[in-house]
Amino acid sequence: MLDTFDIGRILRQALAGGGEFADIYFEEGTATLISCEDGKIEKVLATTDRGVGIRVISDLRTAYAYTNEVTEASLLDLARTVSSAVQGNAFTSPIAMGTRQTGVVVSPIVIHPSSVPLMEKVTQVSRADQAARGLDARVRQVMALYRDGVARIQTANSLGEFTDSERTGTLFVAQVVAADGEVIQTGYETLGGGRGFDLFNEKSPEEIALAAARRAVMMLSARKAPGGLMPVVLSSEAGGTMVHEAVGHGLEADLVQSGVSVYRGKVGEQVASPLVTVIDDATIPYARGSFPFDSEGVAGQKTVLVENGILKGYLYDRLTALKDGCSSTGNGRRESYHAKPIVRMTNTLITPGGTPPEEIVRSVASGLFVRKMGGGQVNTVTGDFMFEVSEGYLIENGQLGEPVRGATMTGNGPEVLKKISMVGSDLGFGIGTCGKDGQGVPVADAQPTLLIDGITVGGAA
Repeated sequence: MLDTFDIGRILRQALAGGGEFADIYFEEGTATLISCEDGKIEKVLATTDRGVGIRVISDLRTAYAYTNEVTEASLLDLARTVSSAVQGNAFTSPIAMGTRQTGVVVSPIVIHPSSVPLMEKVTQVSRADQAARGLDARVRQVMALYRDGVARIQTANSLGEFTDSERTGTLFVAQVVAADGEVIQTGYETLGGGRGFDLFNEKSPEEIALAAARRAVMMLSARKAPGGLMPVVLSSEAGGTMVHEAVGHGLEADLVQSGVSVYRGKVGEQVASPLVTVIDDATIPYARGSFPFDSEGVAGQKTVLVENGILKGYLYDRLTALKDGCSSTGNGRRESYHAKPIVRMTNTLITPGGTPPEEIVRSVASGLFVRKMGGGQVNTVTGDFMFEVSEGYLIENGQLGEPVRGATMTGNGPEVLKKISMVGSDLGFGIGTCGKDGQGVPVADAQPTLLIDGITVGGAA
């Protein structure tokens, strides 16, 4: 642990070649991964890792190095390596370490993963596999995955700040492929968050697997989706894929500063419907993207990005905040000690409105209802996006009609946000692992039921 070392000495060594800021990141964690495919347990991995990374920021540039040899001598060597890569004015400020800040528990863990025998974890994926296969003879493939992780994290920096926290997360995934003749459909369902094994008190492995299997089987008989410009109702069950991809990434300060965000220079401008408020919040209990401190030792916080349609600001880590002369929003995140921190979302959502979801559906004479989103991509420079619809239905005379398959939605993020004319009173979360610059971090996104007045739907019909 860092507090057994002379932290001030290590930081002074890191800054020996110059620089404005230095920090140390310590991480020690355990993880379990179990997967079942085609009725067989394919992987059972239990890992432990421990290491430290040291960073120096000089002239708004970063020098970073890491090691898994956690001794004071090795950290001093690492600090010399980092300092040798820096050329700048000598660091003359005193370094006096303050009182350790211990992370406030965002999500109290009821059943710690370490207290559960490995074979009980293996049983969970086997139960999911059996449930999905027993639903329908047209189920061809089933993949079930269980993952948990616990990490102890400490950070110390040249400002004298020292933080100590622990993060726990559990994830369960079921993916089912169903086939009928030449028609093949896939169902996907996840459950996870900042929880322990008590995750399964919310839903059993069978429930997760059956939800995926039913979706795959149902879509086999669905008609091909129509195409064209039409009203679309995004269910809260769809998760927040759109807000994450089409909005969130474009509000990360590193992309804004690099000139590859459609939202650059638009603070104070109307970028969405007055009904839309977007926040990023790392303090939501049990959410997958929550934490007491980010990877730079900044407290997790709630950041309002868009308020009543007006862009209020961006997401910052320490480096991008230095560039813009502001404070970090607690969005400096890293996959592990192997990587330097970069700006990342945490839990990003459109806040609920006041309209009952069923009233939103009743208001549409003809359109598309999206219950589940699939994958997607966005061009942050232009804001253009394309998303797949994994479960969708026609809306006919204000009622849900038959299911359709093969639908996609394409549009422009800022333009679509301005077309949101009704916002539901509900809120549904989706979870995932967000990839950026070769790093993946756990995130969540959420939205209420939304009515978009007109969006281009691509269909096979």
